Amino acid sequence: MLKLNKINKEWTLFIDRDGVINHEKTNDYIHKWEEFLFYEGAPEAFEIFAKIFKYIIVITNQKGVGKGLTNEADLITIHQNMQAAIQNAKGKIDAVYYCPDLDDTSKNRKPNPGMGLQALAHFKDIDITKALMVGNTLSDMHFGRNLGVHTVFLTTTRPEVDITDLVIDLAYPTLIAFAQALLQKIVK
Repeated sequence: MLKLNKINKEWTLFIDRDGVINHEKTNDYIHKWEEFLFYEGAPEAFEIFAKIFKYIIVITNQKGVGKGLTNEADLITIHQNMQAAIQNAKGKIDAVYYCPDLDDTSKNRKPNPGMGLQALAHFKDIDITKALMVGNTLSDMHFGRNLGVHTVFLTTTRPEVDITDLVIDLAYPTLIAFAQALLQKIVK
């Protein structure tokens, strides 16, 4: 069971993008930076996370690229601008991994752990026992379990999900709510 008061600078935060950091588009993808809208409090959450976590790594499926609906250069611009905005808010993102694959059996497509394994290969000092995944889908939670990390579910886009599901360790309504809960447990 995940205990917030045990989290410290030895921990890694894996985090989904759409529906967690920014608003999702209904039945569509974020194609351009101009469509990217942070959730209220999300940049401030990253300021808190930067003080607590050793690494912060975004893990995101991006099927729109694979379908040819989103230009990969635009996706890279979105991620660069997202990182810059978070850095301007005194937060950080150490890396962004994305999977454009259409095939759900792709090793890199969540819930499969490929993007997490890429991060582990790049950041060799990540302690997998001291890591967690924050996401807004059961696929994100299964990714976390498949990688062997703790999970935090956000009900931002799927309030109907049963938060007592065994793949969910903790649940919060928003990213900033999770960050504030984490800060309160660590400060005590």
